[in-house]
This record gives sequence, C-alpha cells and structure tokens, in this order.
Amino acid sequence: MNRVTHFLPFIFFIFFIIALFSFLDKDEDQLRSVLLDKNFPDFSLPKLESQEIVTGQDLSELPSLLNVWATWCIACRVEHPFLMRLKEESTVKIYGLNYKDQREKALKLLDQIGNPYEFSIFDQKGKLALDLGVYGAPETFLIDEKGVIRVRHVGVLTEDVWEKKFKVILDE
Repeated sequence: MNRVTHFLPFIFFIFFIIALFSFLDKDEDQLRSVLLDKNFPDFSLPKLESQEIVTGQDLSELPSLLNVWATWCIACRVEHPFLMRLKEESTVKIYGLNYKDQREKALKLLDQIGNPYEFSIFDQKGKLALDLGVYGAPETFLIDEKGVIRVRHVGVLTEDVWEKKFKVILDE
C-alpha cells in the first residue's frame, strides 16, 4: 500500500498530460463562434485613425474581412505581410479591429509596417471583440455581402488558411 501511494502523484500527472494532449488534437471548429451565419453585431466605436464614430453600416464594402489585431500581439506581426499582399491582390476589403491597445502605439506601428486596412475600429475596452466572442488576437472574420458572418478563424491568417477557409466561401 505504501508503494502505491508514492506512485499516485505520478499516475495523476500522466492522466493530466493525456487529457491535455487530447485537447490539442481538437479541430479549431471547437472554437466556432455563436455568431456564425448571423448578422454582424451592432456597434458604435471610434476609428483608430480619428475620433470619428463608426458603426456596422460603415463596413460598407461587402464581402469583407474584419481582422482583430493589436501592437502587443506577436502573431499579428507574423500575419501582417500576408494581409498587405491580400490588400494588393484581392478585391475583398479588410477592416481592422484594434483590440485593447493604445491608440498612439497602434498608429505608429501601422505607419512603420504598412496599413492593410480600409480603417481600424478602436476597441480599447474590447466591447465589440466581446460581442464577437473573440478569444484574443489575431482573429479574422469573413462578412458576406448580406452582412452575415460566414467564417471565423482564430490565429494567424496565412495563404493556406485563406485558400481553405475564406476563398472557398468567396468563390461560391
């Protein structure tokens, strides 16, 4: 009995590790937004570039992408070159959602590395992000021509992700 009690912590640790790895194997679809196939939520927030208030009506170029980003987000910088290329090569408009950030830092970063967005919504408190069910940055949403959220991608937007998740829907 004494030997068994010495191994109990190890046995619990092994079960814990197995449980964690089982979650890693789950598809991202486990993070599906409850807003998929629903209208983009109403909002009223300032633009990052000015104090001008924007609403969902201002996301007029549909279909479009809404990309959640921040200066503190390292992965956002990884996807940035692809967003810049997408801006040049695609007819889809890209809007930004600057998430829980500092306006001055965000503007300075876009000035330094380029701005792929028609404009960015300044969501300093994360209200719109919360309404969208955002876990963090980066996340990207595809909004169709009717203003309905069709795709949600959590993580870096790459060419492969674009082809498999977004372009397929746009080509329908």
